[in-house]
This record gives sequence, structure tokens and C-alpha cells, in this order.
Amino acid sequence: MADIGYISLVLGIFVALYALAAAILGIRNRDNRLLGSARGAVVALAFLTTVASVALFYLFWVSDFSVRYVAENSSRGLPALYKISAFWAGQPGSLLLWEWFLAFFTAGVAFTSRREAKDMVPYATVVMLMVNLFFLVILSFFSNPFARLFPAAYDGNGLNPLLQNPGMIIHPITLYVGYVGFTVPYAFAIAALILNRSDDAWIKLTRRWTLFTWLFLSIGIIYGAQWAYVELGWGGYWAWDPVENASLLPWLTGTAFFHSVMIQEKRGMLKLWNINLIIATFALSIFGTLLTRSGVLASVHAFGDSRIGSLFIGFLAVIIVVSLALVYRRLDTLRSENKFQSYLSRESSFLFNNLLLVGIAFAVFWGTVFPLISEAVRGVKVTVGPPFFNQITIPFGIALMLLIGVCPLIAWRKSSVDNLRVNFLYPFVTSVVFMVAAYLLGIKHILSLVAFATVVFVATTILLEVFRGVRVRRKMTGENPLVALVRLTTRNRRRYGGYLVHLAMVIMVIGFTGMGAFQQEVTRSVKPGETITIGSYTLTYPGLYEQPQGENTAVYTDLAVTKDGKPLGILRPEKVYHPNHEEPSTEVAIKGGLKEDLFVILAAWDKGGIPATFKILLNPLVAWIWLGEYVLIIGTLFAFWPERSRVRQMQYKPAPAPEFAQGGR
Repeated sequence: MADIGYISLVLGIFVALYALAAAILGIRNRDNRLLGSARGAVVALAFLTTVASVALFYLFWVSDFSVRYVAENSSRGLPALYKISAFWAGQPGSLLLWEWFLAFFTAGVAFTSRREAKDMVPYATVVMLMVNLFFLVILSFFSNPFARLFPAAYDGNGLNPLLQNPGMIIHPITLYVGYVGFTVPYAFAIAALILNRSDDAWIKLTRRWTLFTWLFLSIGIIYGAQWAYVELGWGGYWAWDPVENASLLPWLTGTAFFHSVMIQEKRGMLKLWNINLIIATFALSIFGTLLTRSGVLASVHAFGDSRIGSLFIGFLAVIIVVSLALVYRRLDTLRSENKFQSYLSRESSFLFNNLLLVGIAFAVFWGTVFPLISEAVRGVKVTVGPPFFNQITIPFGIALMLLIGVCPLIAWRKSSVDNLRVNFLYPFVTSVVFMVAAYLLGIKHILSLVAFATVVFVATTILLEVFRGVRVRRKMTGENPLVALVRLTTRNRRRYGGYLVHLAMVIMVIGFTGMGAFQQEVTRSVKPGETITIGSYTLTYPGLYEQPQGENTAVYTDLAVTKDGKPLGILRPEKVYHPNHEEPSTEVAIKGGLKEDLFVILAAWDKGGIPATFKILLNPLVAWIWLGEYVLIIGTLFAFWPERSRVRQMQYKPAPAPEFAQGGR
């Protein structure tokens, strides 16, 4: 089966080369038969990558330790669920996953049948085939997942304990769909540049692709944060680790792209900016794969070695140079059709939104690569920690949230003073009242007060916009409020789905702020029978116990928890020893709710468990982050869902008949 998988990859190179040649010749000679043959080859490529992927799954399933990659990432006693996730546990498998997704996305592009895409599809297919070729060459000659191990091992090393978590099934898949998916809008943007098309056709063609990609990247990032929260055993969810940052970078620029294309569609502006944004987003997706899989930066999330690092850097350089050269050639056609008329306009708010997002992305990028630059120039690797990132991202993030609330209240082109006064009065008063009330209730942390007041402002603007829309529709149609709400939102899914996503961001910012500003921590060593108090919680330590867990051994305790004297149950923090790993993994115990999480870590113990040391944290509002994630998914799917092609005409209430005075002429 390993030979079948490897042969499939090598054949994939030849098939991709044929598809590339047929597509280029078909474009040059305007030969539809060659273009059709290229499409068929793209389907064959998707089939071959599927064969290779199924072969690797099979090798893990049957524990074939004659394959080096299987022996390094699996073992006979590994649960079946984790044998599946071991597929992408290392560099070769994760790159195969990248290529597998990319091959299917390429097939989807090649068979795009929309009329306005007819001339761009062959060019976009060529671009995507070139990306396919790069990954196929890497897999076949530099990072082969089917390389043999001589002699074959009786048992494997097992999966990294940190990856033995259900979140590691969802997180890598969704994150990679997000990375790979940005190839599609990038390919169409390059196609538009080659064809010298400066209209917004490529944006309309890729809107759903981009939304789909952005959704999966968002899910991947949040699920990664959840994995870090429950698995890494330090009490947080985001440590500004280089690989965490690498996933955030294309999300930031992709979000900026989503907002700025609205200005191009509405006003014919920011054409050059949008092209450069999508180039940057795709380049940052490749950069994220480089950091995660090449080993150029040390990270708890990264695995791989630096042998393919130079290849990725070279590929990234080609992408940037070729893309910017095309942009330079088309500068004359990428000029805006209109100019900004006022700083108090919706266009300006979108532009400021973009500047903030790109500013955050640049700061995160610089903080991520600075250790590499420092080591190359001075020979000393400098660590850039959370204080640097927080100092920039927190105030920028609050300003960004404020713009989310401001944007729906400002008119296109230019807003009048009366318009601003009417639209901003209620949200402003509501946020000020909330800030004063929160201060009087004991919240003295100024930055947190500002953050909470900002999310109140944003939530109020969203709810007001929906309320006003429902009120207008009711006046026009006479519908009851619920029917008016449903029909209003379903007839403009993109707008109201966006509002729901903004509301999700509000919910998550509540969690970020609560966790960051009000977290409590206690670290104590206790003997059996002693207690630890944090906030209103009391935990009683009975002693340490040991039990087998399959091929592993767990050391644990059962802490009795009370709150304000009332029993809440038992929490069981653990340390799990794995036979092929020196250090035990930490299994935290969490008692969660919307208000706060009680987070318990078994940190260390002396011989016999007397005493044992616990790190206990009280994490306020952290559940709001995960809640916001699901609201974000719902909102994005709502915006993504296609509207009915035939929209039923709105039925308006008839105007009342004019009344005439009796006896009048």
C-alpha cells in the first residue's frame, strides 16, 4: 500500500504537468479540446491525491511500521480515533493533507461554469496547478510520507501526547482548509491581472470561496485556542506562539479584504489595495505553512525539520515577485474610479478598518520573525513575548471594535451632522451609562471599562439597525414583527449575516476582556486533608492515586469542590505517563460556566504525593469566547447560504383612501 501511495504522488506530478501544458496551450490557441483535456487531468490529479491519502490512512489503521512516518507517529496501542489524526501529526502527512485539499479546490475552479468566469477560469486553473506542482514535488522527493523504515519496527513511537485530544481532529483540518482555500481568490486575482480586467468580476466570482475559506480559518483558530486551553496545562488559550501568530496573519488580512471589496463593488475604489491584500493573504498562508512544517521557528505547535525551509522560502519569494510584477504592469488600470468625499463616510470607516487590521497584522508579523532576523544579524535569538503583542493588539482591537459599531451608522459618500447625531445618540448614551454603572459596581480597570463600553456600543448599533429595518418593513407590509424580521434578514443575507458575525466578535471580546483583566491564580502545596481557597471556591485534597489507562499510567487526585459552602462535585486533574515519552502530559480539570471557569492543574508532587502542588486559576467569562465562535459560524453560514433566485415581491399595505369633508366641493 505504501508503494501505491508513493506511485500516486509521482504520477500526480506528471498529470499536473500535463494539465498545466494543456491549459497553457489551450489558452494560447483558444482550443476548447485542450482546455477540456486539462480539466480531465485536474480530476485525475484529485483522484491520485485521494488514492495517496487513503493509502496513508490505511497504513496507520493497520499499524504498518515498515513505513517511517507511521512508526514515528503511531503505535499498536494507540486508540483508533488518534490513528486517524496521526495522518497529519507530522510534516509529510500534513503536507499531503494540504495537497489533497488543494487538488479538489483546483477541480472546483476548473469546472466553474459561471458565464462571467469563462475567460478567467483557465488562467486561475494554471495558477493553482503551479501551486499543486510545488507541493507534489516536496512530497515526492523531500518529505515523503511513504518512505520505508529498514528494518521495520515492531511497534511505533506513538502519537505525541499533546496531540491526543479530540480537538486535534477538527483544528488541523479546518485550519488547512482555511490556508488552502485562499489559493482560489488569489488565482482569480492573478487571472484578472493577466487579462487586464480591472472590474470587480473576480471579486464576485470568489466571494463565496473567500467566505467559505475565512469561516474554516476562523474555526481552526478558535479550536486551536480551545485545544491549547484544555491540553497545554498553563491556564490560557493564546500565548502568541509563532505558529498561533502564523494562523492569525492571513485571517487578519483576509478580514480586511472582505471589508474593502465592498468599497470596490459599491464605489469602484481600492482596486489596487484589494489586489495587494489578496496577494498578501495567500502569501501569509504559505508563510504559515512554512512556519508550522519547516521547523524554522521553535514552537509547541510546529513539527518538521528545516530541510524544506529553503524551498518554501524560495516559493514564497516567487509568489511575491511575480504577483507584484503583474500588479506593477497593470497600475494604470487599477486606479480608483472615485475619490473619498469625506472622512465622515462609510468608505472612510472601511478604510480605517483595513488600516487597523493590516497594522495589527504587520505588528504580529514583525514580532514573529524578529527572532529569526536577530539571530541572522547578531547571532543572538531574541524572544518576543506576549507584552509586545498585547501592547499593540489590545488598543488596536478596541479601536477596531468601535469602527464595527460606527460603520453601519454612517452614510456612503458623506454623512451630515444631523445624521450622526440621530444615529449615534442611543448607542453613545447606552455605552456611557454602562461604563459609569460598571465603575460604580467596582470595575476599576480602565482598559477593561473601555473595552466593555465599546462592545455595548457595538451591540446597541447592531440591534438598532435590525430594529429599524423591521419597523420600516412593518410599515410597508403590515407583517407581524417575527415575519418581518425573518423576511428582512433572508432577503439580505450578506448584510445581516455580517451583523451576526459582528455580534459574535462582541461576544468573544467580552470573553477576551474578562479573562485578561480579572483572572485569579493560586499556586499551593498541600497535604492530604488540607484545602485551597480561590475566590468563593474551596478545594479539598484527599491524596494522590495511580491507575493504568491502556498502555499509559495516570497519576491523579479527586478534589472535592465547594462554592460558598455548597458542594459542587469532584474535579480530577491528572498527569499521564506515556511509555515512549519521557515527560508526562497534563490533563487539567475544568468546572466551567458562563460566568467563570475553575481551572485546576496538578503541577508536581513529592514522593508518595505528600505534599502535592496545584496551580488553580479562576478564569472569568472565558466560555463567552467559545460561545462567540458558534455565533460566528451561524452568522457566516447565514451570509454564505444562497438566496432564492426568484424573490417574492414584497406586498405593501395599500395607502388609505383620501377622505373628503361632507358638503365640500
